[in-house]
Amino acid sequence: MNKQAMSVTRARGAQSGFTLIELIVVIVILGILAAVALPRFTNLSGDARVASLNAVRGALASTAATAHGAWLVNPVNPTFEGTVVQMDANGYALAGQSLFDASGLVADDYTLIPGAAAATNATATTPAIPANGFAIVPRGIAGTATAVNCFVTYAQSTGVNIAPTVSGAPTAANCR
Repeated sequence: MNKQAMSVTRARGAQSGFTLIELIVVIVILGILAAVALPRFTNLSGDARVASLNAVRGALASTAATAHGAWLVNPVNPTFEGTVVQMDANGYALAGQSLFDASGLVADDYTLIPGAAAATNATATTPAIPANGFAIVPRGIAGTATAVNCFVTYAQSTGVNIAPTVSGAPTAANCR
């Protein structure tokens, strides 16, 4: 190649890289974007917990309804997900570990807080639990003050033809 042509090309394009001013402008723009976008992403944890608890609510309700239907066809304790669901005399799922497991819920993701024969009041770190029921809290907030407002409860049937109840999921503000 012609040496004179190469030196002319290098002289015109001698500047390579960015100037200090250009780098500072880019860093300032990235800082502004981060300051605006970061708070929006940090508040998504509450929304994610609510979505997760809505899935828990659906899993509990569908497993309990399916178990009741199976019991009506054949009045024995049905098996789901390899777990025998304990049923009451009226054919409704009892609140307990068997329903939790049969619903496909796992302890790695959720904490099951069992109740008692009488309703249990909320404490500083656990939600109120209905009589003969349990509460399910996302594992990441179990044992914290957030768990008091971010949970789903299941209360077993109280009599003939009275279906068990699954509470509604909380709001995102309650789960932050």
